Amino acid sequence: MSQYDLVVIGTGPGGYVCAIKAAQLGLKVAVVEKRATHGGTCLNVGCIPSKALLHASEMFEEAGHGFESLGIKVSKPKLDLPVMMKHKQDVIDSNVNGVAFLLKKNKIEPFHGLGRILSAGKVEVTAEDGSKTVLETKNIVIATGSEVMPLPGVEIDEKQVVSSTGALELEKVPGKLVVVGGGVIGLELGSVWGRLGAEVTVVEFMDKILGPMDGDVSKNFQRMLKKQGMEFKLSSKVTGVAKKGKGLEVTVEPAKGGDAQVLEADVVLVAIGRRPYTEGLGLQEAGVALDARGRIETNGHYATNVPGIYAIGDVIVGPMLAHKAEDEGVALAEMLAGQAGHVNYDVIPGVVYTQPEVASVGKTEEELKAAGVTYKAGKFAFAANGRARAMNHTDGFVKVLADAETDRVLGVHIIGFGAGEMIHEAAVLMEFGGSSEDLGRTCHAHPTMSEAVKEAALSTFFKPIHA
Repeated sequence: MSQYDLVVIGTGPGGYVCAIKAAQLGLKVAVVEKRATHGGTCLNVGCIPSKALLHASEMFEEAGHGFESLGIKVSKPKLDLPVMMKHKQDVIDSNVNGVAFLLKKNKIEPFHGLGRILSAGKVEVTAEDGSKTVLETKNIVIATGSEVMPLPGVEIDEKQVVSSTGALELEKVPGKLVVVGGGVIGLELGSVWGRLGAEVTVVEFMDKILGPMDGDVSKNFQRMLKKQGMEFKLSSKVTGVAKKGKGLEVTVEPAKGGDAQVLEADVVLVAIGRRPYTEGLGLQEAGVALDARGRIETNGHYATNVPGIYAIGDVIVGPMLAHKAEDEGVALAEMLAGQAGHVNYDVIPGVVYTQPEVASVGKTEEELKAAGVTYKAGKFAFAANGRARAMNHTDGFVKVLADAETDRVLGVHIIGFGAGEMIHEAAVLMEFGGSSEDLGRTCHAHPTMSEAVKEAALSTFFKPIHA
């Protein structure tokens, strides 16, 4: 029987990155994956396929509504959904094959099947044919990610009532789509099908979309989505979904109680969040402690209460983001190799890949107020940016939040074309403890969208030039 330094259960972004980093640092590593392909939810049925459809639907929308103003005359575009779905699958295949290549390149031994911890140092893998293999290892990392949060009383069949997985596989554009949940997943997938022709209504329990994001950003972003045709029912809850003929009837009530109304739908997307995936891992038998929300409890070094068993990513506390899991995987691998790993949880960017994009890093105004931090805020609109005007992408703004006394940047929030790329100069600045003046005095190429970030920083510590 092989003896490993490390066995990682789950090969999503956290798991495969942890495995590769550990192998690079000289450890003998094996991975266990229940799917036939590596990459976890993110690469197979999450981040990557959704971005493929987001991009394709944006191109469809641009061809149908944006070309004429640029002097480009084309006939009305026709949707070929099977070809669009093939593009999505090609992107998935390329990415998962890339991960398999990297594991092989780093001499990591893969085992496909369900992993179960027998005890500290032993992982049992049950293959699809029922055969079992026991792996002996010095360390075990649980990186099994998360699964869709179910909506009580509503059964997901992945045909008419779908999770994010089913929403990526629809065979035709629904006439009416009801999205339950105004978070990142619901808004991204709702915008895909909305651009392709669906009437989209978002039902959100809270009084704002994008829950924890900056309130100013949320309010303005909702206005933009409404202008694009998306309807919203905030402070509302879905209490039932019933079939009626070929369609569905969705019962919606005020969150605080009151008279119900019924919405007609062809497809209902349940996107109320995700929960840690720990089923069948043998955690209870192994004595691994969970918190009240079903997450694996760890100390500051990703160690569980059982020596030799660790956990990273969506199964532990923190934002359920692929890049957060990746950084934790790297940090843990470094610790297991005797180095000092570290993740700065104050500088983890988040992006909503709609059009325009929404990106955020650090604290929101609401968080700073609640913490009693005195701060100053600077904003700059893309409507005053030359490159944005040239590209007809003038929606949105950049907002910089800095400590009132030290000028250290505490948060940056962007709505706009390419916001997901622009947010990283803010992340780097914050990682080094930079100030709004540092950012405002950094020369930015002209003309670029990123100049709006500079102007927002100028606005924070003194005055902008172009507003």
